[in-house]
Amino acid sequence: MNNKILTQVKFDEKGLVPVVAQSAKTKEVIMLGYMNADALSKTLETGMMHYYSRSRKKLWMKGEQSGNFQEVKEMYIDCDNDTLLFIVEQKRGGCHTGYYSCFFRKLNNKKNDFMITGKKVFNPDEVYKK
Repeated sequence: MNNKILTQVKFDEKGLVPVVAQSAKTKEVIMLGYMNADALSKTLETGMMHYYSRSRKKLWMKGEQSGNFQEVKEMYIDCDNDTLLFIVEQKRGGCHTGYYSCFFRKLNNKKNDFMITGKKVFNPDEVYKK
């Protein structure tokens, strides 16, 4: 693992850094997540996106349950070294609710509610059977 990359990233007091995943094909923002040093290392080693779940307090690979993997094409770091941007090839949908992007709702013209602007690309009930 390239420790030089890890030392350049400014992780917060909890050891996390925000990560934006953007579609290589559509340029659409797919999701925002977090990485710790282990998730970043795994991502760089495998070329597949790994995140740190703040709620479950564990490392996870995007698509490990759903098959909706994110393959890394490019990686960027912001000017403060405290946010990462990954350009990814998204298989099917990136949102656990079935949409391609987690950002599928847009503020309406009256600015009093959100409207769905995305289309579902998979059925989450079929994918996330418990």
